[in-house]
Amino acid sequence: MVKGPGLYSDIGKKARDVLYKDYQADHKFTITTYSPTGVAITSSGVKKGEVFLADVNTQLKRNNITTDIKVDTNSNLSTAITVDEPIPGLKTIISFKVPDQRSGKIELQYLHDYAGICASVGVTANPIVNFSGVLGTNIASIGADVSFDTKTGDFTKYNAGLSFSNADLIASLTLNDKGNTLNASYYHIVKPLTNTLVGAEVIHSFSNNANTILAGTQYSLDALTTVKARVNNLGTASAVLQHEWRPKSFFTLSGEVDTKAVDKGAKFGLALALKP
Repeated sequence: MVKGPGLYSDIGKKARDVLYKDYQADHKFTITTYSPTGVAITSSGVKKGEVFLADVNTQLKRNNITTDIKVDTNSNLSTAITVDEPIPGLKTIISFKVPDQRSGKIELQYLHDYAGICASVGVTANPIVNFSGVLGTNIASIGADVSFDTKTGDFTKYNAGLSFSNADLIASLTLNDKGNTLNASYYHIVKPLTNTLVGAEVIHSFSNNANTILAGTQYSLDALTTVKARVNNLGTASAVLQHEWRPKSFFTLSGEVDTKAVDKGAKFGLALALKP
């Protein structure tokens, strides 16, 4: 098990990966190449309905500093500079996007055996300040996540959560959307040899007294092929087939159907990721 409680964003992450990761209804193609100097260049294209979006990301790693520069089809230039462990446990991230003048942000992440802290502030005259913290161990932890707008003087976000885990299961509970939504999730390793996992999530909205229930599973057919499936209480069923046809290169096929309206047909997604 990982040492320490991790960051607030890690609460419920294992269950979210089982239930949401690789499920998509778009067509996506990604190819990564490496220059002789070690620069990684990743080109991506996504077809969403009739719209095609693309971007090119360049990543340079030198010692403990990683620089990412991305250009997309909307002429946005995004840059992120990550300094990993200038002191033990600390990570610093500086990011900005051109031409968005309010996008500049400085973020600090600190991991300790009994705490995980993440704080960020916008590089503007009236920035939004974000802070999240977790206290505990890798077995039990509790945390909070808040955002404050210095321009309006209002809290734009305040969430809280707790997590409990042992060798093969993780249970978490979070209160989101300023106390309007309660989210409970469960993750369980059923059989490590076949990477058989199950995950479940229950979301309750206090404003309309509605519940959303989602359950899913993951299973490895062999060392290179994984299948996933999920279904919610609204009757929507989804499945994923992913095959690693060469090292670090994946072919992923996903589909979704409304079991209460099968005549409307199914949605299909396709993703191809190529790495040398």
